[in-house]
Amino acid sequence: MGQFSTIDSYINSFEGKTKERLIEFRELIVETVPEVEELINYNIAAFNLVKGGKRDQQLMIAGYKNHVGFYPHPTTMDHFWDKLNAYKKAKGSVQFPLDKPLPKVLIKEMILYRLELIKQTTA
Repeated sequence: MGQFSTIDSYINSFEGKTKERLIEFRELIVETVPEVEELINYNIAAFNLVKGGKRDQQLMIAGYKNHVGFYPHPTTMDHFWDKLNAYKKAKGSVQFPLDKPLPKVLIKEMILYRLELIKQTTA
């Protein structure tokens, strides 16, 4: 895996279910926050929830052999911790296995929650 300059190049470096899930995840993020800015951060797909956002104002997704990683921010993970018990999770991330559908309603709630926190701290 090389260095990526766009989310398209990142997603297109994968095949099969990983690529499908990354596309699906990206579409969900853009649908939820149409004004999101796409970029590469830490050589994975990142999304600024506010224009020119810093790292803590971004969501990230990453593809792996058996799952897609979602990095919404530790505050979001803490808030949704109990709703994520079906998934492998850590302080700032959750893994959604490729053999199960993405929990789109839950992911959308997480995105909107993080966006609201960001708006509260930047207002």
